[in-house]
Amino acid sequence: MSWDWAFAFQILPKLVEGLKFTVLASLLGSVLSMLIGLAIGIGRRWAGPTVASVLGYAVEFIRGTPLLVQLYFAFYILPDIGIYLSPLTAGLLALGIHYSSYTSEVFRAGIDNVDRGQWEAAKALNLSHFQTWRYVIVPEAVPPMVPALGNYVVSMFKETPLLSLVTIVEVMAQARIIANINYRYLEPITMVGVFFLVVSVPSAMALHFLERRYALGNRQSSHIAVF
Repeated sequence: MSWDWAFAFQILPKLVEGLKFTVLASLLGSVLSMLIGLAIGIGRRWAGPTVASVLGYAVEFIRGTPLLVQLYFAFYILPDIGIYLSPLTAGLLALGIHYSSYTSEVFRAGIDNVDRGQWEAAKALNLSHFQTWRYVIVPEAVPPMVPALGNYVVSMFKETPLLSLVTIVEVMAQARIIANINYRYLEPITMVGVFFLVVSVPSAMALHFLERRYALGNRQSSHIAVF
């Protein structure tokens, strides 16, 4: 089968529409995963040992089960117990909860790496728990996490084709529909691969830039501290 440029340009608008939905789902899922992950990370650091243990077991359980199984559970199993979710809601919840098990570990490591003197300084200033986390710990812990969190955003973007299994028509699902109708797979599947590269490669470069910039900032801070 040879490449047909006329067919490629014909299907381009439909694939772009699917790509928009893929990017939107990735962004919303990423925000959800970071919010849940931050809550888990703070809970494991701030709450008592019982809560920390429960959260730890929950994180390991989520990480130990495939995203595909979690998607099926959210969309096909929950209705059996009276919980009905739209395809988009089920997909975003599955993505957000699954990746929160990874981002929570990033947040927990970042929080643990905050210098103990910062905690003591906040206590000496008589800051409340909320003020300590809001104005001292989180602002200092988050910047070093940016590259790792960004990697999970890119990973989530590349896993959004799984959403088609819960009837969400993202870019890969759109490509399969076009291919099955026209019995041509070369153009739609190749174009989807190119779309993912076009988004993933610049994102990876941006993450590398942020990582280098943060490392430079650390070195400059160290020199200032010495002088």
